[in-house]
Amino acid sequence: MIAVYVILILIVIVVFWVIALYNRLVRLRNNRENAFADIDVQLRMRHDLIPQLVESVRGYMKHESTVLTDVTNARANAMKATTIDDKIQAEQQLSTALRGLQVAVEAYPNLKASENFMQLQEEIADVENKLAAARRFFNSTTKELNVAVEMFPSNIVAANFNFKKEMMFDLGGEDRKTMEEPPEVRF
Repeated sequence: MIAVYVILILIVIVVFWVIALYNRLVRLRNNRENAFADIDVQLRMRHDLIPQLVESVRGYMKHESTVLTDVTNARANAMKATTIDDKIQAEQQLSTALRGLQVAVEAYPNLKASENFMQLQEEIADVENKLAAARRFFNSTTKELNVAVEMFPSNIVAANFNFKKEMMFDLGGEDRKTMEEPPEVRF
């Protein structure tokens, strides 16, 4: 009779342990989704500023229409993305397109002196800074979730309840390659 009670107590302990691990995984997944919601707010602001930037630049950059088209298409793709992973990839492409626009703008001193353009540049820079902070927080919550999904014993519960390792919001291949190159110094 005592053996039955011991077995029942062990079963109850295991059940509560599985419940606790499951609840922790759910909390971590929800924290990640909440962190991405913060990124989504900044992305929306960024998407709203881009058409204004493109319009202010369009008058000066008649020759570089492909740059403006790339930015516009990248923005449209970013706005169509629905899943977190799709949004991450689309935003990486948009960041690359915006950097291409920045390079093209350097050739137009009159544009850089335009008050409207400068104000838009400042607003976009502010949004980009806030976006960078939100990305860092998102990556932190993603890392915490990924560690829980991969570490024993929570990996057993994660596998049984379809929790999986999630994608980080990183620089992407092109930006990573650019960041790893040493800066060119000219005198």
